[in-house]
Formats: sequence, structure tokens, C-alpha cells
Amino acid sequence: MATTSEADGKPQLCKGADDARLTRIGRFLREHHLDELPQLWNVFKGDMSFVGPRPERKYFVDKIMAINPDYELLYQLRPGLFSEATLYNGYTDTMEKMLKRLHMDLNYFYNRSLWLDTKIIFLTIFSILSGKKF
Repeated sequence: MATTSEADGKPQLCKGADDARLTRIGRFLREHHLDELPQLWNVFKGDMSFVGPRPERKYFVDKIMAINPDYELLYQLRPGLFSEATLYNGYTDTMEKMLKRLHMDLNYFYNRSLWLDTKIIFLTIFSILSGKKF
């Protein structure tokens, strides 16, 4: 990402592969989901899980919680590399998508199981290998 991408100090939502803030290498990494690889270190350290709600920046968490304070329940789970919400909702580039993702993450919170985690991992791998973009 370009060093001046958030120069105004205000975080921006993801704009997908067409994001003008991305460098050529960054665009390639994001298109192929390789930008997630460094987070494996966080999984191995125990700070993250393979499956769980995707972490969000505090700026956007505050905006989401102003609409739906149930977001706080997600703090009981480790953030994950893969989530059902990312599979079906893609990258969040609007508040509407963020609230949809919250709804799906809360569904995961209440229904999590080894079976659901396994299903999400396999669907994510299939999605990446088949070239489906989130």
C-alpha cells in the first residue's frame, strides 16, 4: 500500500483490487489473498485462530457498535484468518456490508463447532483455488 494512503488520518474501507492506494505488488498479493500469509504467524503465536471473526480497526468498530452493541460479543473469540462472513459477504466496503458481516459473525459465535470450522476452512480453500474473489 502506498505510504500516503491514509494521510488524512482517517481509516478507509477496503476498495478491492481496484484500490488506487495499492502498489502493483500489493494489488497482486491482495488479488491472490497472499496478503493474509503474514497473519499465519499470529495464528502460530496463539493471538489468532484459523477460523473466527475477521478483526476490524477500532475506528470502524466504534461506528458498528453505535448501531449494534452486540459486536462486543465477538471479543470473546479470537479473530480468525477465515470466516463464514468473508466467504459469503466478501471484503467490507460499506457500512451495510459491515453490519451483514456482524450478523454472520454473531451467527458463528452462537453456533461454532469443529464441524463448522472445518466446513469454513474447506470452503475457503476451494474458493481461493477456484479463483473466486471475495
